[in-house]
Amino acid sequence: MCASFFSRWVKPRPHIVESPPPPSIAHGAGMQFPEYKNKPYFIVASVEMGNTTTKCILTGVSLETGKSYVINKTVSMSRDIRPPKPGEEVFGETLDGTKLSRQAVTELVRDTLIQCHKEARLDILTDLDFVVRSTGVVAEMESPDQIGDFVIALANGCLIAGVPPRKMTPPMTKANQSAKLQPFSFADKVVFIGAVAGVIPPVGSTGVEMVANEMEGELAMAGIKEGAKWTPVDFRNPCVSVDFGTTLDGRITSDVSPDDPNPFAKTIGNFCGLAGAIPDAIVRGTGLVQERTGTALDIFGENSVSGGYFSGGNRRVVDDYINRCHEYIDIRIVPPDRNRFGRVPVNAKLAKESHIAMIGCDCGVNSSDLDKLLEIGAEIHKNYNLSVLNEVVDRVCAKMALRLIDVAVEEHIVPRNASIGFTGRAAISGRKPEYILEGITERNLFDDPNDHLVFVDDGLARGASLMGRCMNSLGKPKNPIGGVRGGPCIMSRRIKIGK
Repeated sequence: MCASFFSRWVKPRPHIVESPPPPSIAHGAGMQFPEYKNKPYFIVASVEMGNTTTKCILTGVSLETGKSYVINKTVSMSRDIRPPKPGEEVFGETLDGTKLSRQAVTELVRDTLIQCHKEARLDILTDLDFVVRSTGVVAEMESPDQIGDFVIALANGCLIAGVPPRKMTPPMTKANQSAKLQPFSFADKVVFIGAVAGVIPPVGSTGVEMVANEMEGELAMAGIKEGAKWTPVDFRNPCVSVDFGTTLDGRITSDVSPDDPNPFAKTIGNFCGLAGAIPDAIVRGTGLVQERTGTALDIFGENSVSGGYFSGGNRRVVDDYINRCHEYIDIRIVPPDRNRFGRVPVNAKLAKESHIAMIGCDCGVNSSDLDKLLEIGAEIHKNYNLSVLNEVVDRVCAKMALRLIDVAVEEHIVPRNASIGFTGRAAISGRKPEYILEGITERNLFDDPNDHLVFVDDGLARGASLMGRCMNSLGKPKNPIGGVRGGPCIMSRRIKIGK
């Protein structure tokens, strides 16, 4: 009996990338050392402070193969940051209302960075090559440019931990790079102009960022591109990158002709607003987690699940709850008169003037209807079991992801040669990847949907690693990340532009 007969009932599995451990080298009987201790590796620390978690993730890129590995990961809950001391100014807060002072953020970053290196038995001064800082804590910022103050607090934490300033900025010349990096660097042939993974960031005519978590969107896009290298998916421009953390960020990039003298894609779309905060609200309504700071992570974790069937209750009941939740979830192009969407500061008027589609996700107006989701969560917990709650959460998130893609399709910015990538707990945990793949398949956007869709863990850390490589011109022409899907490396055209 032919394989195609069975393929009618066997669903394709989504491409889900999880961080592989770095390879080891054997030295005698029973002695193994990690490869990054013996071979040339570019080691990057990604320091991320989000609304839910604060992370320091050490990644190592083999300069010989271009493959990236997670060396160590230190994660703490942002809600556990120390409260501001008397006399300290509160300059922001997380979505759950945890107050933040610049000094507290600096100390948390310092401690997390030091702990991560200590666990990995690496020295910040001698082993670390680069640091990238980012944050999704934008809820109480007054405008997108205020995020700079937060990034300064992150940078101060890195400096106090012992990171030299030169490891947080691009080198001016190849001679300024360490001897380990110079044989693999193209810094003498190309100039870093701000493009990461072959994409120019969106900047309006005034030079003001359009959305407060712009850098997170850039890192997520780069991280998904790097993660896709572990799959058969050619995730290069044009692409749709979506980060479903507590808040939403991401980018849509343009198509570029393979023979265009300017090889860089443009950013033609942005995502902003709420993401994981929505399933968090549903879960908080159950009373199974802390009333103000509990998250879906506390119950369901962040691992993906494939296969199996939902058997926790009537599908009609689940669909009813999904539809009720989505009555309060607002997904659309952000109107130009809004300066916040999903509590994230935006400059929607500038986005419209710059012809960039700013796609937002909100619950009511700036999360005003999150209480409605708490009520729905309480009802589910009262009348059904955790299996039903899990199914509702997974399908609500999957429908959010698909609605975002629908808006992008309506804006005619998802061509048939595009690829779609997701990272973040509210898109890659549970059975969400499976349900998103089903929805993409139903929409008939691509001939082979599974060849255009990828799910990547630790997108921001991977993106930080790739951003560090771009800033140091550590490209791999034989295994390119820049350029267009199916096209060649863009290094030669970059060299021409430099000349």
